[in-house]
Amino acid sequence: MNVDTGINEQDRFVIGEALKRLLADSYTLYLQTHNFHWNVIGPQFRELHLMFEEQYNALAIAVDDIAERIRTLGEVALGTYKAFVDLSSVSEVDGVPSAEQMVSILVRSHEKVVKTCRDVLKLAQDEDDESYASLVSDRMREHEKTAWMLRSIL
Repeated sequence: MNVDTGINEQDRFVIGEALKRLLADSYTLYLQTHNFHWNVIGPQFRELHLMFEEQYNALAIAVDDIAERIRTLGEVALGTYKAFVDLSSVSEVDGVPSAEQMVSILVRSHEKVVKTCRDVLKLAQDEDDESYASLVSDRMREHEKTAWMLRSIL
C-alpha cells in the first residue's frame, strides 16, 4: 500500500537506509551490553551488573522504536545478525574483558552510536522530517548521557 505522509518515496528510502545503520548500531550495542551484564565479575559486580541491565533494557526499547519508524516509512526493518554486522560501526567483542575494559568498550561504543546519530540527524533535518529528527535527537542524547556516566566510573 502506498505511504502518503508528505515524504516522497526516494526520501523515505534514504531516511530508512540511515535509520537501518542506527538500528544496526543500537542492536549491536544492546547485545554487547547484555553480554557484559551476564559476564561481569569483580568488586563492582553488583553496580555494573545492575547498570548494564538498565542500559540493555533501554536499548531494547530504542531498537523497537527505530525499527517501527523504519516500518512507518514503508521500508523493511532489518532483523538478522548478518545485516547488523554489515552495517554497524559498533564492533563485537571476543572473549570476556575485565570489568574496567567492559566499561571502556561501552564508552567507545556509545560514542560511535552518537556519531551515527549525528550523521543521521543531519539527514533528518535536510529532509524536514520532524518525527525522524526527534527520534534520532532523543537517541543521541541518551547515548551521550550513558557514555558520560560510564566514563565517570573509570
